Amino acid sequence: MDIPKKSGVFSAENGTAPIVPLETIGDTTSIIPAPVVIAAVRVYRYDGAQVVEFESTDGVIGRSMANDKLADVMDLAVGRVFPYFVGRDARHVGQCIDEIVVYEKNYKFLGLPFWNAVGNAELALWDLLGRTAGKPVYELVGKKIRDAMGIYVSSLERDTTPEEEIGWVAERVVALGAKAVKLKIGGRMSRNADASPGRSEKLLALGRKEFGPDVEFYVDANGSYDARTAIEVGRMLAEHNVAFFEEPCPFLDFVSTKRVADVLTIPVAGGEQDTNEYLFKWYLDNHGLDIVQPDLYYNGGLVRTVAIARMAESAGVEVRPHSPKADPLAAPLLQFAAFTPNLGEYNEFRGRPMKHKPWYSPQFVVENGEIAIPTGAGLGVEYDDVIRTRGELVAEVRAER
Repeated sequence: MDIPKKSGVFSAENGTAPIVPLETIGDTTSIIPAPVVIAAVRVYRYDGAQVVEFESTDGVIGRSMANDKLADVMDLAVGRVFPYFVGRDARHVGQCIDEIVVYEKNYKFLGLPFWNAVGNAELALWDLLGRTAGKPVYELVGKKIRDAMGIYVSSLERDTTPEEEIGWVAERVVALGAKAVKLKIGGRMSRNADASPGRSEKLLALGRKEFGPDVEFYVDANGSYDARTAIEVGRMLAEHNVAFFEEPCPFLDFVSTKRVADVLTIPVAGGEQDTNEYLFKWYLDNHGLDIVQPDLYYNGGLVRTVAIARMAESAGVEVRPHSPKADPLAAPLLQFAAFTPNLGEYNEFRGRPMKHKPWYSPQFVVENGEIAIPTGAGLGVEYDDVIRTRGELVAEVRAER
């Protein structure tokens, strides 16, 4: 399989990627004629998971499973994010996400913790709007262009030997019919150290031999290298026909990431940790990344991720959101995939099998390397009321009576 070649669309003479105004995304007033006023925002904890719940004054409820980072920023969510939404007309989602920055001077708290709190809230809000309209979220945001999303098997592990790693990943490739895989190299923000001596080099050799030419092969360094070492590693990756190199340098060192992208012939990917739209613009204007990977939760939700995707589209760059999930946390990505034209061919899916919970449905099933995009209302996930009746109410913000 040939490595994707770089197009050179990022040169200065080809212009810049424009910032996309958030208020142009997610206004649902033409689909939902009556105001959808938020009466309460709640978070329930049940069976090892948390679920964010939005309720309108009409009694409609929207829900979204929270990522594990929400628990770490719950005070921020309850104190500075949830109160903003209560009492507002939720139909103007893009405007809300734009204005929440200045609400109570929230701009002083910007960064991944703040935007992760917003993202967990905004995704539940979209579920509420979809259920109010009786439509899947993708119909509220864009035009559906695909019925299924191609996946790649994503390993999150560095504590295995190369033989162990390739062994279980190969089994999952066969079981899921996957046509692409991603493995971890380096040691994770490790100042050039490998997870164990020689692991990355052997992993690459074994992986390419096992997967053959018909399976796309990606790697994620999680910021393991300085620019000089990343370039050396990247040249080795090119020899193994690796199709993209994710986070070669620490994500805060965006200049080094650009240096790597400038030199290597294989695409460089990143953006998982980034929540600053102006940084994404810089990457796109300056050829700092070949593939952008915003996280739908970390980046503040669907509206802000759509804005990044549209900015990337204007620069001729594909988007492959960070999402190593297989449970309801994968639902936002599937909605996003339905209408995003510059989505990569294969997108992230948790490699290891997981035990699903009986209180949500559907369980996303991969067939022939694809997941069907759910067509139900909202995010397409149904939650049993057991999360309310038997779960713990962790937080609640209500309109004053």
